Amino acid sequence: MTEKILRPDPELELHLTDTGGAGRPVLALHGGAGPRGVAPVVEHFAPENRVLAPTHPGWGGTPRPEWFTGVDSLAVTYLDLLEDEDLTGVVVVASSFGGWVAAEMAVRDRGHRIGALVVLDGIGPQIAGLPVSLPQPPPGAPTPGPGRGPAPADLAAMQVYTGTTMGDPKLLRRLARVRIPALLIWGEDDTVVTPAFGAAYAAGFADARFEVVAGAGHMPAVQNPAATFELIDEFLVKA
Repeated sequence: MTEKILRPDPELELHLTDTGGAGRPVLALHGGAGPRGVAPVVEHFAPENRVLAPTHPGWGGTPRPEWFTGVDSLAVTYLDLLEDEDLTGVVVVASSFGGWVAAEMAVRDRGHRIGALVVLDGIGPQIAGLPVSLPQPPPGAPTPGPGRGPAPADLAAMQVYTGTTMGDPKLLRRLARVRIPALLIWGEDDTVVTPAFGAAYAAGFADARFEVVAGAGHMPAVQNPAATFELIDEFLVKA
């Protein structure tokens, strides 16, 4: 496993974990909680797959240029990463805010780099009557433990990309043109985006399956990994 710093632009640092390996490539995209939120994803796939796990610029104190804003900046950067690494058939596994980035990547994937999409309690589309409800830690609060919400600094970093609306009103319509198979997994007890939000999100894709995991909230890969990865592995046998 290698920790890298890439420079897709002279002013942009991209911190990346690369597990190496020759198996099917996996791109793991974290949510507001940062890389720890997809650590179980990296651990699960690393023995047999090459896993790329970037840290979104701005998280964990990593630098972010002032001009690098909006979900589209991340989506284009990660599609460029897949192209630069000459990867195809990539499985994108994305949690929370990472799900929004992954959905934007799938919509923009003209080079057909992505082969399958797994979204874990993702945000992204604006869905009437189903708002995103972010946790609001008090100022000066310590970094939350595994399975809990984002640190205040990381939450602020996320909102640079999402804006105050926390969703794109056009995204759901655009997903209909995404032809790759998608699996959307939701924690039964998620209060950030409810399972009803997840079901509506999944319905926007041309080819998507929706599953609910008991005993989990917004981070099922952390809170109920056994059930979550059983669903993912079953899905990827055919995807």
